[in-house]
Amino acid sequence: MYELHPSTAARAGRPSPARRMANRSLTALAVMAALAALAGVAAAPAAAADDPVGWGVRTASNALGAERANYAYVLDPGTALEDAIVVTNNDDVAVDLDLSAADGFTTETGVLDLVTSDTPSTAVGAWITLSAMSVHLEAGESAEIPFRVEVPDGIAPGDYSGGIVTSLPVPDASSGVSVDRRLGIRVQLRVGGELAPALAIEDLRVEYSGSVDPFAAGSATVTYTVHNTGNARLAAGQAIAVAGPFGMLRVDAAGLDPLPELLPGDTWDVTATVPGVVPTGLLTATVDLSPRLPAEGSTTANAPLPPVQATATAWAVPWTLLVLALVLATAAILVVVQRRRRKRREAARIDAAVADALQQREAERTPVA
Repeated sequence: MYELHPSTAARAGRPSPARRMANRSLTALAVMAALAALAGVAAAPAAAADDPVGWGVRTASNALGAERANYAYVLDPGTALEDAIVVTNNDDVAVDLDLSAADGFTTETGVLDLVTSDTPSTAVGAWITLSAMSVHLEAGESAEIPFRVEVPDGIAPGDYSGGIVTSLPVPDASSGVSVDRRLGIRVQLRVGGELAPALAIEDLRVEYSGSVDPFAAGSATVTYTVHNTGNARLAAGQAIAVAGPFGMLRVDAAGLDPLPELLPGDTWDVTATVPGVVPTGLLTATVDLSPRLPAEGSTTANAPLPPVQATATAWAVPWTLLVLALVLATAAILVVVQRRRRKRREAARIDAAVADALQQREAERTPVA
């Protein structure tokens, strides 16, 4: 179950990830609800810490399961199933709620979100038909709303995400617009067929930043984009290492978070700084990913997927050390040159003195006429 932050008609759209239409209006999923779903606990009425909602949603208990954290289905093209969502009014006054289904996508913070009503759904949101588009609940009342999930013929196999949303339009007197307070449950749908999970590392780059201290190590900044090029939802662990020629003086990046779950077509940008890198002239950055299928909704044994690796190189020249070495070398050359000049002058002085002495001696030997 997910609580969706309020969205308004005045909220501006922002670019969406790959495979989704641009300029969608977004709403962020509550972190607390996401953690609850990942932990596999039963869905229960949720409320935001700073702006609590007065109702809750949960999955219905039926032949498909009891106390499910969310909906996870496997359907072949041209098949359908029926399920239900339970909505409970926890407030002491009656409430009228709207119901809808929407496509999902991964936000820039790595959580699943749902498109708002002004963006048409083309996948899960379009394949779900609710038996009612609104519900009136008295104080403390619950209602079970059936719905049907039908995958059209010809849909490509793979994973699709969306959700069922309950919303309450609330006028905002300060801004003059209507604010939608939304609460929903995720729907993970796997369309039967050949599953082809695949991740790619794209646009890998490494840049070295040295230190003023000529004898200190610098740091390397590694950037890359992870692209889910397959048809399955994937998460992954990641590892980054930077080394000199032949793998010498290798430094591993510490404290890297695993990648968030990426839907097919999604991309995720990574920037990591690796300290303690010795400038060896040529640096090689190596990125390793360990993809994995999410256990939720999987029909396989989650066998390990092949790792993904990519490398990039960059020059890491110790300029400060080179300048210091150049200064020292220049000083040494000047000292040698000065010594040679002094030796030559001394040798010339000695030669001149010897010549004068010989000339004087020769003059003394010559008889006077």
